[in-house]
Amino acid sequence: MRIILLGPAGSGKGTQGELIERHYGFPRISTGDLLRLEVQKGTELGKMVADVMKSGQLVADELVLRLIKDRIIDPDCQAGYVLDGYPRTLNQARLLEQMEDNRQETVLEIYVSEEAVMERLAGRRVCPECGAVYNIKNNKQTIEGRCPVCGAVLTVRDDDRPEVIRERFRIYRETIGALLEHYIKKQVLFRVDGNRTVEEVFGSIKSILDERITGSQGESSRP
Repeated sequence: MRIILLGPAGSGKGTQGELIERHYGFPRISTGDLLRLEVQKGTELGKMVADVMKSGQLVADELVLRLIKDRIIDPDCQAGYVLDGYPRTLNQARLLEQMEDNRQETVLEIYVSEEAVMERLAGRRVCPECGAVYNIKNNKQTIEGRCPVCGAVLTVRDDDRPEVIRERFRIYRETIGALLEHYIKKQVLFRVDGNRTVEEVFGSIKSILDERITGSQGESSRP
């Protein structure tokens, strides 16, 4: 199964993707993580996308698709995988379907308000040493702004700056309409209220996936 998580930055896609991976065994594939790794390694691709990511704009479709294609051919993806952050546009969805058109698909849109997104991302911090991600507003372990795992000083990602967050939210709202319509027509889109607790959101997601995996279509959850 191919599980696609849609939602703006700060909607909780990463957290829910990790919970899905832990519960079902489907690896979570984050395009943002893949791109940031390329930037960190200083590869040719990383150099091409660094400035684009800092501004909050979308990376070119062909570049993202290259990363996705290389990842989903790995053995751990054969039974299924979770895409976090891809596709973001209708063109990307069509490219993905052309590349691998024999997967059952379940698309989960986690919708949240702009206010909730701003509040969540304002507290997000990243460890530059071990890569761990925390929210200083609800994680008591991050004492004095340091990573509880390795002790490094936590930092704010360039794409978590307020002006970039607002730009990313605006782009998401402007570009998501056609993609949602595409998945509605395919009858694979399910909407989940992301303004609730992590546990409540995952409870809704789990109900949908359990029905999909066992062959039930779960009509009541569709838009």
